[in-house]
Amino acid sequence: MPTTMPLLPALAASTPKASPFLPWGGIDSALAPVATAREVVELADGDTLRLVAETVRRTIGRRTFLMYGFNGQYPGPLIEVGQGATITVLFSNRIDLPTSVHWHGVRIENRYDGVPGVTQEAVPPGGEFVYHVRFPDAGIYWYHPHHLEEIQQDLGLYGNMVVQSADTAYWNPVDRQEFLMLDDLLVDDGGLFPYGIEAPSHALMGRFGNVMLVNGEPAYRLQAERGDIVRFFLTDVANSRTFNLDFGGQPTKLVAADLGKFERESWISSVVIAPAQRYVVEVLLDTVGTVALTNRIQAIDHFRGIFEPRVDTLGLITVRERTDPAPAHQRFGTLGSNPEVSRDIDRYRELFDLPPDKELLLTMRAGDLPQTVKQIMSLDTLYYPPVEWNDVMPMMNYLSSGRDVEWIMRDVATGRKNMDIDWRFRVGQVVKIRLTNATRGFHPMQHPIHLHGQRFLVLDQDGVRRTNLVWQDTVLLPVGSTVDILMEVTNPGRWMAHCHIAEHLAAGMKMVFTVTE
Repeated sequence: MPTTMPLLPALAASTPKASPFLPWGGIDSALAPVATAREVVELADGDTLRLVAETVRRTIGRRTFLMYGFNGQYPGPLIEVGQGATITVLFSNRIDLPTSVHWHGVRIENRYDGVPGVTQEAVPPGGEFVYHVRFPDAGIYWYHPHHLEEIQQDLGLYGNMVVQSADTAYWNPVDRQEFLMLDDLLVDDGGLFPYGIEAPSHALMGRFGNVMLVNGEPAYRLQAERGDIVRFFLTDVANSRTFNLDFGGQPTKLVAADLGKFERESWISSVVIAPAQRYVVEVLLDTVGTVALTNRIQAIDHFRGIFEPRVDTLGLITVRERTDPAPAHQRFGTLGSNPEVSRDIDRYRELFDLPPDKELLLTMRAGDLPQTVKQIMSLDTLYYPPVEWNDVMPMMNYLSSGRDVEWIMRDVATGRKNMDIDWRFRVGQVVKIRLTNATRGFHPMQHPIHLHGQRFLVLDQDGVRRTNLVWQDTVLLPVGSTVDILMEVTNPGRWMAHCHIAEHLAAGMKMVFTVTE
């Protein structure tokens, strides 16, 4: 609990309706292998990768925890492949829970999408599964479990994939590239804060951490020289936290998102990135000294009823004076355009103004929450922030479990919700979907909505047309907002759509749509 928010006596002895879970697996923590920093694995078409989910020891700050890792690394190996390549992944599960691997954002063959109950059975402890992963699109992607991911992903099972374009001039010239996975971890005096195993805890707002992590470390560091241009590939892997990332006021250019480049580059002052989203930015380090990488938000303290700015330092970039002439990066001062992206999108522009084919209303149902929680949360109705940047009521959030809270996707046309929705499409269709995040309800919240297996364009938000488009697989939907997306249907199979706040997914906010040839 924040120091300004006292614990209410009536809630002091309360716990969620789920058994507490922390990783163990029969392993003495002193015997678990020590996790190491991730390695870059370059794979060619036809290559094979052995990927193991295992229990590891992680030292974060001055404390050591028993956590999970892919191949004993944090994050998991950074997989680098060429566009169009297909690799084989021999996956082994050595943790104490069933699991799977989802290849987030990749328009993969359906049977390898890694969704237990939809495309495969969960891989039991000691089990194995073979994935064949083809990468049709250049860009930045990531892999993570799709079973109990509110536990397994939060404990370290995630890694990046970068798909290099066949066009060697795809990216602008830069001095270096950095891949940053943004996360947080919830700890207290006893260690890792326990998870709910039969149902998730923190089901209202998702599990916010109190230790910020970049690539699994609480203090990111980078050395550079004045005039260096750094391309940052950003991925938000947190359970619930949306970041507002600032590069210390250095000139920053937004270049790409989930599945490739924008139609046009643009100058930005910060990057708002929600769980599962990816962005690519280029930063000119033009100031000698220390440049802070920060998360700058307007936090809310509901107990005191105030807004307050909050700045969390995620890392430091040390910029030295150059010892040699600066390279001539003539393009950085000019915003580039990508006509090939516009031409790809031009095929669909005549469809932008058509009425939606499908509509989803996002809402929630509060069940048998503790009466004290209901009474306190009932006061939380005068103002709903479009995005909750911080956990505004930590104890009430903790006590809400997936047995008390149901997050809902409702098909407006049929009234069906979540896994009862039955959408069917054919390859070659282009489908306009309207997403509305309702303001009514017990505690409305933003939702990063992810669609598996396809790509889409965000056409407009609240009636304002987007004028600089990019192919995406995840869109952030603030409270009270309506977003229209245009989904290109290219990939047959049974595919999931869901909120990527891990606890909202576990508390019901998911559906499956079917694509036939």
